Amino acid sequence: MIKKYFGTDGIRGKVNGDKINGDMFFKFGLAAGTYFKNLKKTKQIAIIAKDTRLSGYTLEPALVSGLTSAGMHVFTFGPLPTNGLAMLTKKMRANMGIMITASHNPHDNNGLKLFGPDGLKLSDKIEKKIEKLIDSKISRKLANPEILGRVKRLESGSKKYIEIIKKNFPKQFNLRGLRITIDCANGAAYKVGPQLFRSLGAVVHEIGTSPNGFNINHKCGSTYPNKIQYHTKKNKSHIGISLDGDADRIIICDEKGSIIDGDKIIAMLGERWNRKKILKGGVVGTLMSNYGLQNFFTKKKIKFLRSKVGDRYVKELMQKKNFNLGGEQSGHIILGKFATTGDGLLVALEILFSMRKGKKASQIFKNFIPTPQKLENVEVKDKSIINNLKCKNAIKKANSLIKGKGRMLVRKSGTEPVVRIMCETVDRTMLSKCINIVKKSII
Repeated sequence: MIKKYFGTDGIRGKVNGDKINGDMFFKFGLAAGTYFKNLKKTKQIAIIAKDTRLSGYTLEPALVSGLTSAGMHVFTFGPLPTNGLAMLTKKMRANMGIMITASHNPHDNNGLKLFGPDGLKLSDKIEKKIEKLIDSKISRKLANPEILGRVKRLESGSKKYIEIIKKNFPKQFNLRGLRITIDCANGAAYKVGPQLFRSLGAVVHEIGTSPNGFNINHKCGSTYPNKIQYHTKKNKSHIGISLDGDADRIIICDEKGSIIDGDKIIAMLGERWNRKKILKGGVVGTLMSNYGLQNFFTKKKIKFLRSKVGDRYVKELMQKKNFNLGGEQSGHIILGKFATTGDGLLVALEILFSMRKGKKASQIFKNFIPTPQKLENVEVKDKSIINNLKCKNAIKKANSLIKGKGRMLVRKSGTEPVVRIMCETVDRTMLSKCINIVKKSII
């Protein structure tokens, strides 16, 4: 039986656990390099970027060693946002791009996000082939000394990434006169984020730009919006921008101190793109997208579809339906017109572009009012308990109480031993009642 290393978002886990350690990264590098070498292309190239976790500086050499041991040439960039890595994978025509990151998780986690030559995340099919190679006697795949790969560090990654995303906007576009507060979560965008906005003329107040290997996502970034809220008001900024550890998520704070989540950003962009005739097909959300977002797009006569939770599934549905906008409430938003995966800085520029004629952030996000929502995470021994008849009947009962006025969603966490119970309804008094009905059936 082939061991499953890949989840919905690459490989993720605790450092020095079963999936995340130097030995595993070496084996992965050797397996991935062997897979691409077997395609018999004349030149096999992998490019690598990472966030700021201390473990990345241990894991990267192991990964590089595995790739070069298979005969692949490797270029490393150091800290760079995930979509910057995806964009450069495509631009450099590399066989694959590898991002060493655990995204929004704490420093003691790490992992890999994998991209193909088209800048898209590697398909399940390719991941399974790499998994099969990992579980084989991989040491037999070591390349002969004369065909070992070479390694080169490139310091130009940030500059190239900034150039690429700025090309998506008119040359005359600038941010002169704007005060921006940015929280980079002590992560991958700690240099490139402030550099980007200053290069366009903004006055930038930066926080979360002093990584020490342990403070990534720690009481900062998109999972801790109180920080950007406080500093945006303190600095009297026109807008606050909060990213996560690998900068593929974004949360906004307007000039009044209100937090704008991914659903509100998607609502604004979807309506604007539709009005400007930029929107293609419709918008993709997920099972976790707010009930009110669906109603908002229905009233605007914009198609809205839900995918499974995870940016990979959002992108897959966007491709299948030929849509060019999708994302998640968490702030992972894919602008299919410009990018192949979520990019907090690119989304920020698109938001700032819509403010260029003097509009305030609070004005452009005022149209969408979310349905009241409550989410509770319940720790369980066995997540499959949600398939039991008792739980199914409880869900059915809760749904009957809010029929036509909201919805219930009960799902297993992909990374934790918890069941997530979410209720959305215009009747606020029913939120806790419906959640407790389901909760009692699983504890």
